[in-house]
Amino acid sequence: MSPRILLLGGVGDALAIARRLGPRHIYSLAGLGKVPSDLACQVRVGGFGGTEGLARFIASEGIDLLLDVTHPYAAQISANAARAAQLAGIACWALHRPGWQAGSGDNWREVADWPELRNALAPFRRPFFTLGREPLEHLEAIPAEQFWTLRLLDAHPGHARARIIANRGPFNLEGERELFAAEHFDVLISKNSGGGATEAKLQVARERGLPVLLLARPELPEVERAFTDPEFLWQALQPLLRETP
Repeated sequence: MSPRILLLGGVGDALAIARRLGPRHIYSLAGLGKVPSDLACQVRVGGFGGTEGLARFIASEGIDLLLDVTHPYAAQISANAARAAQLAGIACWALHRPGWQAGSGDNWREVADWPELRNALAPFRRPFFTLGREPLEHLEAIPAEQFWTLRLLDAHPGHARARIIANRGPFNLEGERELFAAEHFDVLISKNSGGGATEAKLQVARERGLPVLLLARPELPEVERAFTDPEFLWQALQPLLRETP
């Protein structure tokens, strides 16, 4: 019988793989955003209770291979996955999606953490945050001269000096152009996530001559096999999925 796979996901690349898995396999989501209901594989929502909890789940479910296809900035989840696979005695494969690279006309600056980012934002008045939920923790510290726009997966009541946009990518170029023009952003703040789902915002920033502040990528753990392209990962799975009793 072919190995049983546990796929840790939550991003578009993981969903694309999950759509091709059969009913023996499990697609795991942390619980944020929409839960797909059209998959042939099993879907699990929620955490595992850290490294040890994930290792116990792997053993109890008879998992043979762990696939880490989480967000490039989900460093703690990736660390838990690599360690849990070691504890359970199975292999961990991971998708390490390449980050975006600055091109001609780009004005990009990498910042290490939130304090460095706040200092870099001082000259600006209308920043556009595409970092996820982290800026929500700092709404009460918005300087009087700034108005923030945050784009998140889920709704939030907002703040007197902040607008919350609840939306999920992919985002098209025309839609991003309209948003930037309407809101008069003067700086874009983003994670260097890579991929095409949210890349249009970078093109619009380039077109409008806006600076971009990029939160530095975290260091990810070593695993048995790491892939830079989801299709390469899928192809590597084929000999395993074809195994029969």
